[in-house]
Amino acid sequence: MTPMEPLNVAVLTVSDTRTEETDRSGQTLVQRLTSAGHTLVEKRIVPDDVYQIRAIVAQWIADPSVQVVMTTGGTGFTGRDSTPEAISVLLDKHIEGFGERFRQLSGEEIGSSTIQSRCLGGLANATVIFCLPGSTGACRTGWDGILAEQLDSRHKPCNFANLVIPGRGQHG
Repeated sequence: MTPMEPLNVAVLTVSDTRTEETDRSGQTLVQRLTSAGHTLVEKRIVPDDVYQIRAIVAQWIADPSVQVVMTTGGTGFTGRDSTPEAISVLLDKHIEGFGERFRQLSGEEIGSSTIQSRCLGGLANATVIFCLPGSTGACRTGWDGILAEQLDSRHKPCNFANLVIPGRGQHG
């Protein structure tokens, strides 16, 4: 069997209150991606501020060593939730199916409350970006139900890993 090609992943937790010690959602993503064989290139926590979020993610998109960006938090409708507004303008292409599939899986766990998730995915500058809700359960659902396969270069019939591995996908 062909070995999985590890990807370089950056993780951003969007929260006004979490610290490295209390960021269970970001820690969950880091644990799952490293256990799967991927490389964590950076993990940060940023306040729920559209311009700070956008600045960090734009920097990662511009960095050719970052192939995947995952965010957790700021995707709801309450208070300062602004991750979709910060990220969507940076995307070259939106992955509509990511949010649809996430809400389908999440609905099995939390019922109709899943409609309040504005998670999204997209591609920008040969980087794939996935924005997940801030709950640890949502991060588990997103990773286990979608991202584990879609970031695995061996997954058939298609995956996002092969779009961001140099020489395989469409870059630029």
